[in-house]
Amino acid sequence: MQWYQIAEDVAVMQRPLRAFGIDFGRNVTLLRLKDSRLVIHSTAPFLEADVAAIARFGKPSWLVEATRMHDTFARPARAAFPDLPYLVPAGFAKASGVPTKPLLPSPPDWSGEIDVLPIAGLRALEEHAFYHRRSRTLVVADLLFQFPADTKGWPRTFVRYVMRLPHLRGMSAFFRMMIRDRKKFEASMKTLLQWDFTQIVLAHREPVREEARAMLDQALGDWGFSVGG
Repeated sequence: MQWYQIAEDVAVMQRPLRAFGIDFGRNVTLLRLKDSRLVIHSTAPFLEADVAAIARFGKPSWLVEATRMHDTFARPARAAFPDLPYLVPAGFAKASGVPTKPLLPSPPDWSGEIDVLPIAGLRALEEHAFYHRRSRTLVVADLLFQFPADTKGWPRTFVRYVMRLPHLRGMSAFFRMMIRDRKKFEASMKTLLQWDFTQIVLAHREPVREEARAMLDQALGDWGFSVGG
């Protein structure tokens, strides 16, 4: 997997993930606590080299899924890290078929370092946002996408006209369809925007390294959501 270290205590491992003839990518985010223990956010079919790279970054201590929809690699991830607590949203265990524990309430060990927010108002997804305080990093699952500006051909057409992301970034039409309670969703976004983040790691494709808050504001505004004070 390709490795990006985007802060002293945050690294992203990206592998290909193809669907509809497009590489959406799958990002595994490593969030390191002060004592070097790691939260492994999102899973993948980890190779021995991947496991070794993770161990060099810190002590693997938790596997985490932020949405019910990300069960694709649950079995190989559990095989790679058989002894770690696997923390997941409601409904995930039934779909994945592997032993898990509830994501909420989050472990007391994370107190003061990592916050977790369930995004309300969604249908079926059970998505959660994470905030790594020390690095000011927001980590989301399918709430947002960002594709490279040089995306061309069929992938560019699909992203712009099917996902309805004319600028190749923002909230996709697919995610918008999963919002069933507008007021609850907006309330969650208002809470999320109280976090002092400066960058966003997404489950798919490129992290947002600059003007992250403006990107989220625009993504919400493009669909007419009101999250102002």
